[in-house]
Amino acid sequence: MDYLIKFVLGGSIVVLATYFSKTKNIFLSGIITTLPIITLLNMMLQIKYMNTQEFHLAQRSGILGAFGLVLFVASCYVLTTWVRPVYAILFGILILFLYFWMYKQVAG
Repeated sequence: MDYLIKFVLGGSIVVLATYFSKTKNIFLSGIITTLPIITLLNMMLQIKYMNTQEFHLAQRSGILGAFGLVLFVASCYVLTTWVRPVYAILFGILILFLYFWMYKQVAG
């Protein structure tokens, strides 16, 4: 039953994203890109399955991921000035990959 609830919640987010994109509701379509409900659900699962130290380390990684998300969305935004959105997303993924790779090289 637990997996069914998680599946329905995840599917609901995809359905909302599709709906807002089709209706061209620009504000809500953009907000759903960074919907914090996924973060809250993940934190609830981490609290359930991790001890305090593991949770703390996971949140440190979450900060790294948050910077990566901002970098990715900003890259896509800036790059769509020069290229089509599909290419902007691909370049954004490349930039995100390089960001995480460089972080891993520096952090060891």
